[in-house]
Amino acid sequence: MEKLLLTTRILPVDHARAVLVGRVWVEGQGAVLVRVREEYLEDISLIAPTCSQLLEMADGVGTVREFGGPRIGRTDEVLANSAFDRRDPALPWLMAPCDLQSIKAAGVTFVASMLERVIEEQARGDASRADAVRRSVVAVIGDNLRSVKPGSAQAAQLKKVLLDQGVWSQYLEVGIGEDAEIFTKSQPMSAVGLGAEIGLHPKSVWNNPEPEVVLAVNSRGETKGCALGNDLNLRDFEGRSALLLGKAKDNNASAAIGPFIRLFDEHFGIDDVRRCELALQVRSEDGSFEMSGSSQLSQISRDPLNLVEQAMGEADRRTHQYPDGLMLYLGTMFAPTQDRNGPGEGFTHALGDRVSVSSPGLGMLLNRINYCDRIAPWTYGAGALMRDLARRGLLA
Repeated sequence: MEKLLLTTRILPVDHARAVLVGRVWVEGQGAVLVRVREEYLEDISLIAPTCSQLLEMADGVGTVREFGGPRIGRTDEVLANSAFDRRDPALPWLMAPCDLQSIKAAGVTFVASMLERVIEEQARGDASRADAVRRSVVAVIGDNLRSVKPGSAQAAQLKKVLLDQGVWSQYLEVGIGEDAEIFTKSQPMSAVGLGAEIGLHPKSVWNNPEPEVVLAVNSRGETKGCALGNDLNLRDFEGRSALLLGKAKDNNASAAIGPFIRLFDEHFGIDDVRRCELALQVRSEDGSFEMSGSSQLSQISRDPLNLVEQAMGEADRRTHQYPDGLMLYLGTMFAPTQDRNGPGEGFTHALGDRVSVSSPGLGMLLNRINYCDRIAPWTYGAGALMRDLARRGLLA
């Protein structure tokens, strides 16, 4: 994996003008907030000790640009050392760029993935039934729901028709209804970053990666930047029951975010997110299987900022509070149907799969699949971070 963690692959194509913020593990110091440049990484802890606090600043971009923090490593060396299987723990390596923020996700935000959620529900999580169910569902619903605006009168009329036909689904409810699905993907501090193993529940036999853009939002509901993400999903668990969503989504190392947060500025902002196209590639450990796909944010059924509003509540009526901000996965249109283990069974992960999510403006996030109970347990939480910051004299 380390041979793939090169600056030419991991950094955005316009990295010279991008303001990239990440976190690096430094032995003896803990998690250190950094600015990522092409040649080296700068410690910017004196600006803000946590990523969460940096995003609260009125002009975080300008402050980061003006600050010349101490260099803590060459970028190429830190990237290479971020590979889980070649990591020297005594040397710096990249962590997930977020820290104290809640990790939330929006589900069923694309027509393609919405239909697949309906299919896995109708198949009761059984991959062998998926192909037949897919044909029957599309025959009734069709695949032309892109023109339906969620929460509109047209959507309400479609709901009535589908109810009359007996095919309404909880996934259609959040896909075209007034209220979006917003759920807790994982706990603050639990996300893994570039080069890490990503965790699959050992009882899952039908699952898939979900390449997504992850918005970085502060406590005031201001979207300050974004990152790449992989919202690993267990189709069999969630297909059996929506009440298994927690087990389907929140497992050790099941949330990957990174390799850094690109702060919004005059060169990259929310309109670039709306136009963003993500590329996904899955390659088996022995190279015998490959799958590629893409997800275009232009096809999303709800605007990204509307999803932020749904997560927080309207500006004048906040129904949720996130004092440390939140990271919000925007959902994906990628729902793989490529057969891997048998005809009609579609795709599922195998141990050792190497999964990359990339986009020109955000770089590349690369991870490897393993069972979540075989990956080192998550132990570095908020308490440990606060102790490290206090020891470094960074807490007022």
